Amino acid sequence: MNLAIVGCGFVADYYLSTLSSHPELRVLGVTDRISERANLLSGIYGVTAYPALDDVLADKRVELVLNLTNPRSHYEVSRAALLAGKHVYSEKPLAMNMDQACELVQLAESARLHIASAPCSLLGETAQTVWKALRENAIGPVRVVYAEMDDGMVHRMKYHKWKSISGMEWPYKDEFEVGCTLEHAGYYLTWLAAWFGPADSVTSFASIQVPDKLPEETLDVASPDFTVACIAFRSGVVARLTCSILAPHDHSLRIVGDEGVLYTSDSWDYRSPVYSRRMVSIRRKSFLNPIRHSYRLPRTPYGRPRTKGAQKMDFARGPAELAAAVREQRSCRLSPRFSLHINELTLAIHYAREQGSTYRMTTTFDPIEPMPWSR
Repeated sequence: MNLAIVGCGFVADYYLSTLSSHPELRVLGVTDRISERANLLSGIYGVTAYPALDDVLADKRVELVLNLTNPRSHYEVSRAALLAGKHVYSEKPLAMNMDQACELVQLAESARLHIASAPCSLLGETAQTVWKALRENAIGPVRVVYAEMDDGMVHRMKYHKWKSISGMEWPYKDEFEVGCTLEHAGYYLTWLAAWFGPADSVTSFASIQVPDKLPEETLDVASPDFTVACIAFRSGVVARLTCSILAPHDHSLRIVGDEGVLYTSDSWDYRSPVYSRRMVSIRRKSFLNPIRHSYRLPRTPYGRPRTKGAQKMDFARGPAELAAAVREQRSCRLSPRFSLHINELTLAIHYAREQGSTYRMTTTFDPIEPMPWSR
């Protein structure tokens, strides 16, 4: 499938550096509002630099648009691409409000186009291995899940020096304004929704603990830097998700069942080991076995992600899954309705301060199939 990238900022390298693992995806070109950035990536990766978005949309060879723009531009760019008859894979979130997100999904469905939203880590080896263990009833009926998405005190780190492999600076002002929940909650929300089905409600708490993250600059928008969400899934499972850019780095996951605990340490590593510890009974006492069981991660057709830095993820698996769905004439695992449900959950958590703590979900999605190589 022929694709073009719109948005050549920090995250673009994560996609361009992993697309080589997916030869079925052909990058025709890139574009950005700042032409120098598009020209730089064009030279590094040997692709065309389109002068503007309109030139991308006018190119009939382009079948898929990767929307890697600023989150506040996602709706505008995705809408234009859909109206031009292109499939869309968007960085998270799908849109900054639900009216816009619903419009995008309705546009895609009415035009029989695909629209999907990052993250795609659900398609990684770790998520698929945990899912297989759950299907095999490794820890019995699941009761509760603890998911952590803490990244440390980012405002005290040397974020001014963070650059991608092509030299693009980390957009710290935008990241602080958009907020860690909109940026990061999806990494676990996608896993949980795929495994346990649609959420029925979410009860959240959101707070801005450090309002002056940029002493020398003024943030145009104040977003929560700490959120806690308790999600009730229709299947009966309850999950607690914490997001912050304050607490020490912790991306761990624990799934508690009647017969034990299933866990992994890092949702940003596609090959993070998966373990379980089962309940044992000796005489009158029951406790978790101190000896853990390790699950073998499956081999995939893609090889190891070729990214550098903290994120050991193959960002191109999302676009590859969308392209496969088009080719095979089936639903995408990151379907429009699934992406919309994740968007609604994320917004409900992010805006807990404004709209109240308990939110009843209005969207749903059809069950998702695991990857063939994980079965």
